[in-house]
Amino acid sequence: MSLRINSVVPDFTAETSQGTLKFHDWIGDSWAILFSHPKDFTPVCTTEFGAVAQLRDEWAKRGTKVIGVSVDGVEDHRKWIGDIEKVGGADVGFPIIADEGLEVSKAFDMLPAEAYLPDGRTPADSATVRSVFIIGPDKQLKLSMTYPMTVGRNFAEVLRALDALQTAAGQGVATPANWNVGDDVIIPTAVSDGDAKARFGDFKTVLPYLRTTKL
Repeated sequence: MSLRINSVVPDFTAETSQGTLKFHDWIGDSWAILFSHPKDFTPVCTTEFGAVAQLRDEWAKRGTKVIGVSVDGVEDHRKWIGDIEKVGGADVGFPIIADEGLEVSKAFDMLPAEAYLPDGRTPADSATVRSVFIIGPDKQLKLSMTYPMTVGRNFAEVLRALDALQTAAGQGVATPANWNVGDDVIIPTAVSDGDAKARFGDFKTVLPYLRTTKL
């Protein structure tokens, strides 16, 4: 199954480091971020989980739940958490899905239907399980990013993208390249100049199809 922007993400029941959960119920009315890893006890992934743990207060400010998924079992996850907390210097307060059967990885189109984990596997056997999915309260996919195993994810960019998505959804605007909170936003072309004036007050017309304003 191909998973595209604005698709409803798969629902599933899974075992995690914090017990059993049903994904859509777990999301509830929140925003959610699912980030995936090909194997526990791997160097890049350990630093990434640590970075997510460090941002606990930032996720909370944005009404966003985070959840990891790794293609190993619950007991491995619980052992690995000690390494993550040592590297990140922060508690891992979020669940990690145990995806030994690859059901979640396949449902989110990170692995082909015929994929399996061979005996003596290495992270290379599930290398494409290196994605970030930002999901809205409507359970629809809003953004996805996939990385190679050699490049650690920039979670400052994930936060920035989350801010942009929440601003766009909440304010009916778009955001330009390299946008950060407080920067000018873009008024959609479907909004007339009169309506833009009424909604936003002053705005700048850069091009006939590019108008910017402060929020």
